[in-house]
Amino acid sequence: MSAPIADTAGTADDARSSLEALRSEIAKAVVGQDPAVTGLVVALLCRGHVLLEGVPGVAKTLLVRALSTALELDIKRVQFTPDLMPSDVTGSLVYDARTAEFSFQPGPVFTNLLLADEINRTPPKTQSSLLEAMEERQVTVDGTPRSLPEPFLVAATQNPVEYEGTYPLPEAQLDRFLLKLNVPLPSRQDEISVLTRHAEGFDPRNLQAAGVRPVAGPADLEAARAAVAKTSVSPEITGYVVDICRATRESPSLTLGVSPRGATALLATARAWAWLTGRDYVIPDDVKALALPALRHRVQLRPEAEMEGVTPDSVINAILANVPVPR
Repeated sequence: MSAPIADTAGTADDARSSLEALRSEIAKAVVGQDPAVTGLVVALLCRGHVLLEGVPGVAKTLLVRALSTALELDIKRVQFTPDLMPSDVTGSLVYDARTAEFSFQPGPVFTNLLLADEINRTPPKTQSSLLEAMEERQVTVDGTPRSLPEPFLVAATQNPVEYEGTYPLPEAQLDRFLLKLNVPLPSRQDEISVLTRHAEGFDPRNLQAAGVRPVAGPADLEAARAAVAKTSVSPEITGYVVDICRATRESPSLTLGVSPRGATALLATARAWAWLTGRDYVIPDDVKALALPALRHRVQLRPEAEMEGVTPDSVINAILANVPVPR
């Protein structure tokens, strides 16, 4: 019985090494966005979806494309616009005159990585067409459910400063995203590195020429997910996650706190992060590391708190500072 256990451990260790290699591989195309890369990998391990927020030009799209290349995953990009229809995302029935029958033409959602660019530029009807795909991993057209490929991840982008002509995501849809990752402007040194690369001939449309190559694949993801599922969580850690989430519901700065779904997301991502860092058990620091990306989009500020400059991140950081940490 010992041989299969050893083989499983080796597979898990190999998968961890492969996923760790993603950072250096993606860094060949994207400079200085390690937290976002880590967040995307955590989401893949947890079978979740990611909302990437950042001003235009900070390489959100390039980041997802580089991830798909390094993981050998199929990717499709949809530019969300006000006139985009749900069928443009999910697919539709098309009449074939030769057979006199309707056949289903799959939409771009039938892929491994769906890049939903500027998701808040399309009306709620089209935004909601993603809800079934994100939650059930299937698309229902004309009453027939059709399964999506595995793995499947929606990486949606939005601009945090431009509100004209946009349709803010409703709370129910925001809650479907496992993580909300902020993609900041680069530091001065990172920006110099970006310009130097472009001056030397870097073409963001040709990742192969930039040297980005596959370093992991779906098999590594499956092995990693199996290992994450075995990462142990003590009752004290479970209580710590619950206490953090319950504290958001009692915060005077918030009108909406974190739901039990949010608590589940925080625990799942903390387990994935613990495994990525080489442990088979979760510690409080794992919970703290994922608290902001897992919870910031699940809370709603009171208008008066927002006017005073309070942010979701500052509220969550204050809660982390006050909730007792298990010993």
